[in-house]
Amino acid sequence: MTIVLPITLTIAGAAALINGWIGYRVSQLRHRYNILIGDGGNAALTARMRAHSNFVEHAPFFLILLGLVEAAEGSQNWLWVVAALFVVARILHVFGMDGTRNVRLRVVGIVLSQLALLALALYALAIPYLHKSAKETITYARASTLSATNGLVRRS
Repeated sequence: MTIVLPITLTIAGAAALINGWIGYRVSQLRHRYNILIGDGGNAALTARMRAHSNFVEHAPFFLILLGLVEAAEGSQNWLWVVAALFVVARILHVFGMDGTRNVRLRVVGIVLSQLALLALALYALAIPYLHKSAKETITYARASTLSATNGLVRRS
């Protein structure tokens, strides 16, 4: 059996577990301070809620880019490194959001997350141009040979 997109599959599973863990951390404070809705003006709960929201804001873009790059280029070692870096960065960010003592962890988490996302984004933008063939052109078919492609036929 061949596993399709093993890096993306692994990191998506890790991201789901991290998301659940962050949500659990939010619910711990909700229970401790008896806050059912919102943050109740509790700074610690606000910080954990933001850590959770921040993860949910960043993880999908990373996973989509990771999957598309892996599908286009195959499972390469550098993708494992970037993906692991992203996971570690997001965990550091969560701990960095807990109080003022851990601000360094938050900064490191933010910087590493952004670098991982930027690396994938730039590589994704470059892929079509790295593999563009000089012979590949688009030609138009004669009217008598039009098909469901509306006259556009790609020939190599």
